[in-house]
Amino acid sequence: MRRDVMKRSRLTQVAVAVAVTAGLVLAGCGDTDLPGGGKQADLSVLATDVPQIQTLKKLTKRHFTAQTGITVDYTLLPENEAREKMNREFATQAGTYDVASVSAYEVPIYADNGWLAPLDSYVKADADFDQDDVFPNLVSSLTGEDGRLYAEPFYGEGSFLMYRKDLFRKSGLTMPANPTWKQVADLAARVDGSEGASGICLRGLPGWGQNLAPINTVVNTFGGAWYDMDWNARLTSPEFKQAVRFYVDLLRSHGQPRAERMGVLEILDSFVEGKCAMMYDATSLASSVEADSSPVKGKVGYVPAPHEKTEKAGWVWTWAWGVQQASEKKDAAWEFISWASSKQFQELVGREMGWTSAPAGNRRSLYEKPEYRQAAGAWYRQEYTAATDSADPKDPGVGPRPYTGIGFLGIPEFAVLGTAVSEQIAVAIAGRQSVDAALDKAQDLAQAAAAKYRGE
Repeated sequence: MRRDVMKRSRLTQVAVAVAVTAGLVLAGCGDTDLPGGGKQADLSVLATDVPQIQTLKKLTKRHFTAQTGITVDYTLLPENEAREKMNREFATQAGTYDVASVSAYEVPIYADNGWLAPLDSYVKADADFDQDDVFPNLVSSLTGEDGRLYAEPFYGEGSFLMYRKDLFRKSGLTMPANPTWKQVADLAARVDGSEGASGICLRGLPGWGQNLAPINTVVNTFGGAWYDMDWNARLTSPEFKQAVRFYVDLLRSHGQPRAERMGVLEILDSFVEGKCAMMYDATSLASSVEADSSPVKGKVGYVPAPHEKTEKAGWVWTWAWGVQQASEKKDAAWEFISWASSKQFQELVGREMGWTSAPAGNRRSLYEKPEYRQAAGAWYRQEYTAATDSADPKDPGVGPRPYTGIGFLGIPEFAVLGTAVSEQIAVAIAGRQSVDAALDKAQDLAQAAAAKYRGE
């Protein structure tokens, strides 16, 4: 990817973001006195509303605040809303939020724009944090082009296929150890309706981080790509069409009802409630699937992400903690990150909330703990493999491409482009237009989005 083009693109994005948010006045948070004359840093944290962060919030006051005197105010939002708010906040550097849960997609872009504070000096001074224990692939994804670290992973994840072993036995079916998508489609058709369950649950809700995350893994392994090496859009290529048509047809034929309205949290609820026989999604969801309160606990099997033309097909992802450059509380922000992303926090969650609730996929040491291996016995091996040996973000499919990324494209335009394309696909999932019509519109959007890369 040409770095000079990327820089111009990112500067353009900054200008657009600032223009969009012009006139917004966002108030900061003040400090209050601590006993002994010190300052209490009340941190504001913006994060996605997922079970792992809900657990973090529950434990913060009794542990982090009790130990440090630092209080934390959380704003938890659904993923799409959290991204929108985070983009506005960081583009304007308003300083309302000190820490945010940034992803492997945002970090390189935010870092290049100077929106995130580098963390290297904090990591170097905090030997107890044990940076060497963090999975290298996650560290790489959170490192900027300048070689500096800009975020620490709270948890990491790959993707895999979850299936109801009891329903498969009842239907006389066997799950292959390393299934292809075509095998999955056949199994979905045969198990569909068993005890009232749909054959499979897949994300259908619009959003580049919603339905496009799994769809892109299907596109990659079916041999498709968004662009050729000259940045010409390829969304109407036979391989891309075949992949999207496969996904849409599978959902419409054997997926959950109203799929176009259902994102990751909704399909997780459906699977846990016994309404789906299979679910392809993030490895991080296994802790909820196997929670003590889950009706399907102990009934689920786990196999690698389905593939087709490639040997590996799953994504690599992380939600990580980044500090806004405009924050005046960077020291306190690091104290929070050092606690929330530590081995000690994982142990705390294991002791107080159960080991299956511990944020996983980010540290090697967790998988060496007998307690975690016992509690996560059903899936920890697949989880570890998915987090460390999934598809290569630099070469995730068949043939060369000018961008990096598995479930997303590592270009700034993708946040807008991906969402627009996901909306067209969601209309096809709803049955209100054909896949060909959706991709014809998506092709035009993708071609326009890459004009600057073609030198136009």
